[in-house]
Amino acid sequence: MYSVNVPVPGRVRELAADLYPSLSRFDAVREDHSLLLKRLGDADHVTQLQHRAHRALEGAPAVEARVTGIDYFAEPPLGDAPVVYLAVESPGLESIHDDLVDTFGAVDGLEAGDYVPHVTLARGGNLEVAREVADREIEPIDWTVSELEFWDGTYKLPVSRVSLPA
Repeated sequence: MYSVNVPVPGRVRELAADLYPSLSRFDAVREDHSLLLKRLGDADHVTQLQHRAHRALEGAPAVEARVTGIDYFAEPPLGDAPVVYLAVESPGLESIHDDLVDTFGAVDGLEAGDYVPHVTLARGGNLEVAREVADREIEPIDWTVSELEFWDGTYKLPVSRVSLPA
């Protein structure tokens, strides 16, 4: 599965590390953190998929993003529940997501109107523990998104980067 991801700044990774003791009660805790902007799917010709993604991003500006708190999906459309995450507010990222949806289409239940910008922290386990973690207060983290990554989900590696403005 290929995707376009948003790298997160060190302050977001530090917050995730600080939350680790609270997350250890979940079935799976994320070690690497990024924000999934758009799933692109699998490809026989990765170069063509990458080229389409880069073309869809032409003219995209650098945008502001803000981690506003901790939340959870009690019943995520995919995978084990619950999913605990850092909530991200960014009208600019949502706009870029919409542009990518126009080019690649939407994954039902996950994208377009259902898209929720977030950084996954952990998944699987007890819903009450998810509520406890989500009740924690955090200081908001603001940053400028100045690049995006074309991500290879099989190898969990970025294939290329796109600087913003593109």
